Amino acid sequence: MPAFESSQFTPWLLQALCAAFLAILFLQSGLDKVIDWKGNLGWLTGHFAKSPLKGMVPLMLGVVTLLELAAGALSGAGLVSLIATGSPALAFFGALLSAVSLVCLFFGQRMAKDYAGAGGLVPYFLLSLAAIYFTRMR
Repeated sequence: MPAFESSQFTPWLLQALCAAFLAILFLQSGLDKVIDWKGNLGWLTGHFAKSPLKGMVPLMLGVVTLLELAAGALSGAGLVSLIATGSPALAFFGALLSAVSLVCLFFGQRMAKDYAGAGGLVPYFLLSLAAIYFTRMR
């Protein structure tokens, strides 16, 4: 961690805050899917009942769950790495996987014609893009 007075502190802080936010977001979401798999599957089956993806709900839930857990774990590891070594590499890959996860979620929401739900993902996607940018700053 750079000294507070250093010109590198602000970029480091942006990296750390983005990594923390994405870690919380995706670990909570992924763990919720693991803990309440049956409830999530039931809700999503109804959500996608009238979409072309209706037969793929269990597969999609599994893929999204793995993506979210990986994005959250990488973001969390990235935060630890930023604090311990100052390296943003893991945070970058966490942000990248977060963006991919959100694109998958956005695709699903659009296919289910849940336009409000899809729109609700936009701020998270923008944050993940900012995190990608901030973790590549040097």
